[in-house]
Amino acid sequence: MDVKLNPSQDDLPLMANTSHMLVKHYVLDLDVEFENHVIEGTIVLFLESKNRLERGSSCSEKTFPFQSNNVHEFETPEPCHTSVRSTRTFSSKVEHNFAIYGTSGKDTSEKDGTHDNWEQASGTSGSECCSGTGNLGNQEFSLVLDCCDLSVLKVEEVDVAAVLGIEIFTKCPQFTVVPEELRNHIVHELVNMPADHWREQLNYFAQCSQAPGCGDLLFVVDPWSLQIRKTGVQTAADFPHAIRIWYRTNSEGRSVMWTTDQSGRPCVYTMGSPINNRALFPCQEPPVAMSTWQATVQAAASFVVLMSGENSAKPTQLPEGSLSWCYYVTMPMPASTLTIAVGSWAEMELEACSSCDQEVERCFSLVFVLPRCGSICSHMEYPCRFQNVSATTQDIIPHRVFAPVCIREICQKNLLQLIAPCLSAAHSVLGTHPFSRLDILIVPANFPSLGMASPHLIFLSQSTLTGRHLCGTRLCHEIAHSWFGLAIGALDWTEEWLSEGFATHLEDVFWAKTQQLAPLEAQEQQELRACLRWHRLQDEVCNSAEEMQVLRPNKEKTGHVTDSGASVIKHGLNPEKTFMQVHYLKGYFLLRFLAKSFGDETYFSFLRKFVHKFHGQLILSQDFLQMLLESIPEEKRFDLSVENIFQDWLESSGIPKPLNRERQTGTECALARQVDAEVAKWIRVNRRRRKRTRRVNEEVFAKLLPDQLVLLLERLLAQKTLHPRTLQSLQQIYLLPTQDAEVRHRWCELIVKHRYTAAYGQVESFLLEDQAMGIYLYGELMVSEDFQQQQLAHRCFTLTKEQMDRASAQVVAEMLF
Repeated sequence: MDVKLNPSQDDLPLMANTSHMLVKHYVLDLDVEFENHVIEGTIVLFLESKNRLERGSSCSEKTFPFQSNNVHEFETPEPCHTSVRSTRTFSSKVEHNFAIYGTSGKDTSEKDGTHDNWEQASGTSGSECCSGTGNLGNQEFSLVLDCCDLSVLKVEEVDVAAVLGIEIFTKCPQFTVVPEELRNHIVHELVNMPADHWREQLNYFAQCSQAPGCGDLLFVVDPWSLQIRKTGVQTAADFPHAIRIWYRTNSEGRSVMWTTDQSGRPCVYTMGSPINNRALFPCQEPPVAMSTWQATVQAAASFVVLMSGENSAKPTQLPEGSLSWCYYVTMPMPASTLTIAVGSWAEMELEACSSCDQEVERCFSLVFVLPRCGSICSHMEYPCRFQNVSATTQDIIPHRVFAPVCIREICQKNLLQLIAPCLSAAHSVLGTHPFSRLDILIVPANFPSLGMASPHLIFLSQSTLTGRHLCGTRLCHEIAHSWFGLAIGALDWTEEWLSEGFATHLEDVFWAKTQQLAPLEAQEQQELRACLRWHRLQDEVCNSAEEMQVLRPNKEKTGHVTDSGASVIKHGLNPEKTFMQVHYLKGYFLLRFLAKSFGDETYFSFLRKFVHKFHGQLILSQDFLQMLLESIPEEKRFDLSVENIFQDWLESSGIPKPLNRERQTGTECALARQVDAEVAKWIRVNRRRRKRTRRVNEEVFAKLLPDQLVLLLERLLAQKTLHPRTLQSLQQIYLLPTQDAEVRHRWCELIVKHRYTAAYGQVESFLLEDQAMGIYLYGELMVSEDFQQQQLAHRCFTLTKEQMDRASAQVVAEMLF
């Protein structure tokens, strides 16, 4: 490989040689085994070589002799299943409705050839034979996949030509019938079927994934990659374009989390970053490797399988008593966006409400007219909702919520009624929903963040359920990722702000519309949130390394890769990066600055045009900034340019200069000034406490919004001493133990700082139940050098460390030991 890694660095390698071959489609067939904490099965990769991608079809004219109409319902028939689960048996007839057939002729031998069969088979060392290039003299070509914490049992070429009915892909007069060329030609024609034949295409992928093997391939696994080659093959064009990999996950693998839910029942879910899905299945991690997928996941009958998929899968009973769930995606996406969760979830439903029932019925009754993809969109061809008249006007997409039964009541109270208005608000701002449906899962307490978005599936932390305001704002944030982060992705993962900055900025806009606030009231609340984020950014800058504060760390080399397509993500493995918010905050303030500079109406009108142009594509910062500035008359650009925005906002550490000037010259909003008045009251109360006077009820305290409470507690944190009775009064007047997790987090900081022993139980509960937000409380407990507080920290870590993700556990352990 041409990526040199320094073990002492915290950079994340992306090893896949995507410049030579691209995975166009994955077919997964997986069994989830809770007893052994293992997911095992097969994955079939359908590939295209770079040469063939550039050359196009070898036929002069493509013909697809299918019976196909332009009208499709997006709710597909449930997939068929076969009781024969062997790669040596496959259907002899291709059906014209979508069917997924599993392949699970699993290798049950104890031998794991992942490290030594390359040498055994070839008689030479892996380093001598491993070539990530298209053609290097007599060296054999190697397909390099990102892979970590996996046991690879076997790799074989798939004989797609053995599928009966597949001959429709071989009717090309210029084609020479050589078995290897024939198989590669079939795959090329299959992956390039027109978008309006997506059903037939999925069915053929399923049939081909069941085809028999036609020869084992040599492979070797190193800590970050799986390298595959075929003896005698020297170019990517001649390498097999359909391969099957038999593998199993590691119980300690970093892509999946085996844990228990809020009811104590076992569950497993994918973790997302930092290493994404390479410990779930061998894949191409670089964002440029946009692919589609379909999956069959088998689990015991007591479990529900949720997954990134366009269909709302319904399980099929298998003879052995387990259930099989099938999902598919037809919009090409980076493999890192695939998400799966398996557990004893129950679907949460709203209590009877005629207006709600009518809305849900309207959402599900839509029939989509799917025209052929034309020149309207700039992305690669797929069944795009932006070209679908019904989809463009659909403000609320079908949605479901899953959670353990024990939290049904709080889901109904704080979440279920918010989803439809939040979706509608997002549509009113950005237009067409990129995805046709949405599942929301309340994940276990050990989930390391407040939320995570993937295609068709959002994870929400149980901490978000503690208050309507926090629940609504976080839901809006994750919904915003449907456009920024998913439908429009960053070409270079170091430009994380293109996802998180946009989602943070848009969450305020969506939430204001969800609440139907008057313009002035919405502006006041957004100014208050800007004030809170300003304080947070200042803290981040003061307490983090400068190199971690840069939004575009690769500067002019952003988006560059090696000749093979491999690259490195700066600080991608640094455990502290998981908890940093600098990309959220600086990105948010840049977008807020641009919106204020050009006016909200101009900015958001542009944003809809940008979404329409770039959905389904990967972008760099300059794509957004250039299009924005070109849409603004030169005399109204205020001397802004891509270059000075890079310099001031994206390529420097610390506080951006324009933001510093704004905060120094600006005045606080009315809501913040009201908080200042309340702080003054509490300071007076605290002074009286010290003087032991009993004039407690002289002050009348105003009712505050959740964000105002957060600001109040932050301001009180600046006080050197608060009397225990003052803290007791704070708790009673604002009912602090019942507030949302954001408020309680600040309250816990006050408890720790002022050693308010009467409320230590609340700190312990927070560390156990709100793990997504409690990481840095451990540090504050240890810094105090108070034995009782340190004992509390150690006790909580002992109770939770086995369930924590690796990054969280590492960060906390460094604080404690």
